[in-house]
Amino acid sequence: QVQLAESGGGLVQPGGSLRLSCAASGRTFSNYAMAWFRQAPGKDREFVAVISWTANSTYYADSVKGRFTISRDSAKNTVYLQMNSLNAEDTAVYYCNAVVPTGPPPNFKPLEAWGQGTLVTVSS
Repeated sequence: QVQLAESGGGLVQPGGSLRLSCAASGRTFSNYAMAWFRQAPGKDREFVAVISWTANSTYYADSVKGRFTISRDSAKNTVYLQMNSLNAEDTAVYYCNAVVPTGPPPNFKPLEAWGQGTLVTVSS
């Protein structure tokens, strides 16, 4: 059974940083692109960032470009999201998933059932 376990969320002040982790178990995702998504209260889930299976290509939503960095450790079946210069608009539950493209970025289809996510709250 495939499981995606996100962690690293918490309460952070505006301008602060957090590093999220997503550990996958049940299968290897080393041959798949991995992405982060987020869902803010009352809003639909939205794409945040994606990294190719080779880790040599990344793509970010405009809202996080220059502030967030996605990376992966395929040997550990883990993907990370370093988030800097956080602001209130980044408050959301963050999820990861393996994805396949369905068109030009940011059009991706998630491959697995969603995990529980990790809550990021940016507030003073």
